[in-house]
Amino acid sequence: MSDDNGTRNTPTGPRPEPLRFFGTTWVDHSRGYTARRFGVAVGSLVAAAAACLVLRFAYEGLAIADTGSFVTVLVIAMFAICSALAFRHTWDSFGTRPDPERQANLRGLLAIGFVGSLLAYFFRSLTEAPGEKLHRADYEEALDQHRRRTVKRSGNPTKKKRRS
Repeated sequence: MSDDNGTRNTPTGPRPEPLRFFGTTWVDHSRGYTARRFGVAVGSLVAAAAACLVLRFAYEGLAIADTGSFVTVLVIAMFAICSALAFRHTWDSFGTRPDPERQANLRGLLAIGFVGSLLAYFFRSLTEAPGEKLHRADYEEALDQHRRRTVKRSGNPTKKKRRS
């Protein structure tokens, strides 16, 4: 509490948006940011490897069921194409905010191509926190706007000389 009337002092200006697994450590790369990036990279790679193992079991299930080569090729192509599309969509979403309507339409494709999303998360976490570039641009723009709004004027504007 800071005032007699019971209001609290809160920092003025925009606050950074937290990222999954990173919170707001991406702003100044503090509080274990590097370790978190390493953990996210390893975790997403392990999850992708586990996902590939699950897909391998699915492939073996198709082979045991003797569904034929057409179905097997179709399933493999579906997972490969969906993973490639999911990788591209996830990679692009780190740089620009995705359209919510398009995101909802692609939900099924992204679920099927989850391996691609995990790999995109892995590769992005090697260089930065996934989504850091987008959040940093938004945060710096908000800070700039806040600075422009709060700049103090010099002098009294009523005493300003008028041009004739």
